[in-house]
Amino acid sequence: MQEEKEFIEQLLNPKTQNQAFQKLLRNYQRPLYNHIRNIVLNHDDTDDVLQNTFVKVFQYLKNFKGESKLFSWMYRIATNEAITFINQKAKRNGTTSEAMQNKIVNNLQADTYFDGNEIQFKLQKAILLLPEKQQLVFKMKYYEEIKYEDMSEILGTSVGALKASYHHAVKKIEEYMKTN
Repeated sequence: MQEEKEFIEQLLNPKTQNQAFQKLLRNYQRPLYNHIRNIVLNHDDTDDVLQNTFVKVFQYLKNFKGESKLFSWMYRIATNEAITFINQKAKRNGTTSEAMQNKIVNNLQADTYFDGNEIQFKLQKAILLLPEKQQLVFKMKYYEEIKYEDMSEILGTSVGALKASYHHAVKKIEEYMKTN
């Protein structure tokens, strides 16, 4: 924790800021990209959301109180930015976020950055049928292997509720995979 505190001080100090921010990008760009990609699905949209996430991190770092890990705080920002992005995109297109997600999944097969096979495509469709919270929990646990304790910090939900959400999500996905 002391090491993280020193790192945050380096990020806030104008003399060490550039070097510290480069380290922040090196350490978190790939995991945050993967996290955002799991939510928005489209590569170009992911890049936009990732950029917005780092702008917000840089902008609000001075307000970070250290009540959670830096990792958790950044993931919370990325999650909120991704959800906001989907909702705004849906609104611009005069549709719901669910319909927008459905359209994105249907376009996945044409996405050169998506290298999934038919089963992975079917899994994406099954995940889309889940309520938003279950989608998030499932993706964070299944794809990113985030521990429930860290997920609890990121999403502000109890570990027990997260475990229940994941369990319900898995059951629904299994049911979808069997019947389709």
